[in-house]
Amino acid sequence: MTTVALFVLLFVFMFLGMPVAVALGLSSLLTILFFAQDSLASLSLKLFETSEHYTLLSIPFFILGGAFMTTGGVAKRMIRFANACIGHLRGGLAMASVMACMLFAAVSGSSPATVVAVGSIVIAGMVRAGYSQPFAAGVICNAGTLGILIPPSIVMVVYGAATETSVGKLFMAGVIPGILLGLLLMVAIYVRARMIDLPKQPRATLGEVLSSGRDSLWGLLLIVIILGGIYGGVFTPTEAAAVAAVYAFVIAVFVYRDIGMRRVPHVLVDAGKVTVMLMFIVANALLFAHVLTTERI
Repeated sequence: MTTVALFVLLFVFMFLGMPVAVALGLSSLLTILFFAQDSLASLSLKLFETSEHYTLLSIPFFILGGAFMTTGGVAKRMIRFANACIGHLRGGLAMASVMACMLFAAVSGSSPATVVAVGSIVIAGMVRAGYSQPFAAGVICNAGTLGILIPPSIVMVVYGAATETSVGKLFMAGVIPGILLGLLLMVAIYVRARMIDLPKQPRATLGEVLSSGRDSLWGLLLIVIILGGIYGGVFTPTEAAAVAAVYAFVIAVFVYRDIGMRRVPHVLVDAGKVTVMLMFIVANALLFAHVLTTERI
């Protein structure tokens, strides 16, 4: 009875258009109140325990680092580098977009940030180059989801905190599947490009490849710092997130100089808003998981 009540309430609230986070929390609250033997005090205790998760501290830092990278023009430099490497192939601009999404996901940890940062630049360029708009949008939406697998994935951090799983091991487990999915998506694009004769870009010279690589080097180094630091035992995923946020700030403001100090408060506020929304979802999801656990569902 408790199981049926919990999921019926959840789906009813969602079908009524209620936000997912609110639906999760409210269905958990009503189930405990009317159908379960547990007390409401357990929910407040669970919320307090959620705030004690050391792992969740990495989420605002990864979001902040991604915000600086998105605003600071790192995505534009990664796109240029990816296009210089494989843009000469049939459908190369689309494949370069996938490669750019993989690289940016490895520095931001966020699928939405990857889609916004890369898609806002690439989709218009793909349409101008002769790609259809639905095809361009589909490529970016698919490639953006790689941010869930490629570390440092914020989704993996949330999962690790909820299930008491090592975030470092989750990151390690996501590297190869993320790369394989990206490569398979490129293969699918290449096959489709041969079928419908998609355009290709002029072959970049070695100097252009080296120039674009050097220009994007500071952003690419963040991948080495995060993954190398975690797997090398230099710091934990949470410490890696803090290092990434500081590094992204320095690169965006003082190295690339795409962000002035006057814009920094706006970036901080935007990152704070995203963090609050995400943590609200996490808290309610953990309440839902608490009901599932206590009722042995």
